[in-house]
Amino acid sequence: MTADDFGASMSVNQAVEVAHASGILTTTSLMVAAPAVMDAVNRAKELPKLRVGLHLVVVRGKPSLPPEQIPDIVGPDGLLDRNLGRAGVRYFFLPNVRRQLAREIRAQFEAFQATGLELDHANAHNHMHLHPIVLGLMIKIGREFGLRGVRLPWEPRGTVLLLPWLALMKWRLKKSKMVFNDFFFGMRDTGRMDSKTLQNFVDALPDGVSEIMLHPALDSGVWVEPEAVNFQFRDECAALIDPSVRAKIRAVGAELISFSDLISSR
Repeated sequence: MTADDFGASMSVNQAVEVAHASGILTTTSLMVAAPAVMDAVNRAKELPKLRVGLHLVVVRGKPSLPPEQIPDIVGPDGLLDRNLGRAGVRYFFLPNVRRQLAREIRAQFEAFQATGLELDHANAHNHMHLHPIVLGLMIKIGREFGLRGVRLPWEPRGTVLLLPWLALMKWRLKKSKMVFNDFFFGMRDTGRMDSKTLQNFVDALPDGVSEIMLHPALDSGVWVEPEAVNFQFRDECAALIDPSVRAKIRAVGAELISFSDLISSR
C-alpha cells in the first residue's frame, strides 16, 4: 500500500502519518523538491516502520536543481514541462535535454540520500519511468545510491497501448536485477480510490506481489497540480484507515509488505 506525493503539502504529510500509524499504509514515495519535504522527512523519521521511496519528478513539478542549470527541461516559470507527450519526445531525441535530465535525476537521488532515510524503492511522478530514457537513467544513477526496488505499473485490465512499454520495462528491470511488483492497482482509478474500490481490489488480488497506489490527504482540492482538481484525496485517506478494508485484507489472506521486504527475502 503506497501513498504517492509525500512532501507535496502538510495535508498530504499528515494523511500519510495517520494512514500508516492508524491504518494499512506501508510505504510512501517522497518528492524531494516539494514544498513540505522537510516536514515529510521529519515525520518519516518518527515512523520507523514506514518505508520511504523516491518519487522522481521529471514533469509537472519543481526541479531540485536551479533552472539555470537545466534550462532545456524547464519553462520560463522554472518548472518542469506540464505536457507529458512533449517532454517524452524531447527526452528521446535531444541529447542536450537528456544530459540535463540526467543531472536532475542525480540531484533528486542526492537530495533523498541527504535526508538520511533508507531508500525503499523509486518510481516517477505521472509514471514517467515508463519512458525508456527515464527508466534507464533511474536504474543507472539509482544504483549508485542503493536503489534495488522499482515500481512496475502493470495494471490488470489496464490500457492496452501501454503493454509494449510495460513489457520492455519488465525486461529491463529483470536484466538489471531490480526487485519489482508483479501487479499494480490505482492507475486507472487514480484520484478515486475510496473504501469500496480498495476492498474490490483486495478481494480480487491475483497471486503474487501487488502494489496498490493511493493519493491520500486530509483535504480535497488542488494542492499539487491542476490535473488533480477532481481527486478525492480525503476519501483515499479514509479508505486507508477504514477497519472494513483491513478486515478484507485479513479475509483474503494477504500480507502487507514493502519493497524492502521483497529485497530482504531474495
